[in-house]
Amino acid sequence: MSEDFNSWVGRQDVAEDLLTPAMARQMAATLHPVAGPAPLATGDALPPLWHWMAWRPEAAMDNIGPDGHVAQGGLIPAIPLPRRMWAGGRLTWAQPLRIGVPMQRRSAITKVTEKQGNAGRMVFVTLAHVIAQDGTDALTEEQDIVFLPMPDRFSPPAPTPLPAGLAWQETHQMDTIRLFRFSALTFNAHRIHIDRAYAADVEKYPGLVVHGPLQAILMLAAARRQTGREPATFRFRGISPAFAGAALTLAGTDDGRLFTANPAGAICTQGDVTWAP
Repeated sequence: MSEDFNSWVGRQDVAEDLLTPAMARQMAATLHPVAGPAPLATGDALPPLWHWMAWRPEAAMDNIGPDGHVAQGGLIPAIPLPRRMWAGGRLTWAQPLRIGVPMQRRSAITKVTEKQGNAGRMVFVTLAHVIAQDGTDALTEEQDIVFLPMPDRFSPPAPTPLPAGLAWQETHQMDTIRLFRFSALTFNAHRIHIDRAYAADVEKYPGLVVHGPLQAILMLAAARRQTGREPATFRFRGISPAFAGAALTLAGTDDGRLFTANPAGAICTQGDVTWAP
């Protein structure tokens, strides 16, 4: 490695938060009609992945970078690469989280890896979280964050088509209003989701990018509604960007593989779910 990233491994943080019924209702409205009806009062189960509304960044405006992310501070130190993306993650539920009940999150950096890819130098940071309520660990999660150089043109990976033999699929429009509302709920100011000029001129995307976490929430919500089952584990990773103004296909197989795909049928995000008994 060109820098001593290993010294970051083991950095820890503990934070508390709670999600109110109002926030849950706002997320349900943003996901509509993908998320089916569910009780969203204090004490009810929080639908899977909606905890991503919690622990929102609190950096002041003078500590925001040109892309809208926190410039420095917090658990992840500044990495000298200007492009940041959430590449994927892995989650295991011991029990559902509950709306309106305080949550404690214990976080640590578990791995930092530097690689060379088609885009050049890349640094992957893996964050591990354990989320507890009432002193009981309810959810464990790993998040993979990747830092990249800024591209000089849009160079998407070769398209990967949806597999044959899908058990179900449905299509929903990803407009700029849905992206804005999700950004607001998660307090995510990353400009590739809300500022078309920045997305095109600086990061060289052809349009506003649909959040990877939003795609993960949508495909798991659709799978829960389609199957009537609840997840025990879930993993996902980004394959290729999806863009606002186009329809997004949500699809799944009988063996728990989940997908989002663009209008051409190319996979954007891929996931795997195991269902609770």
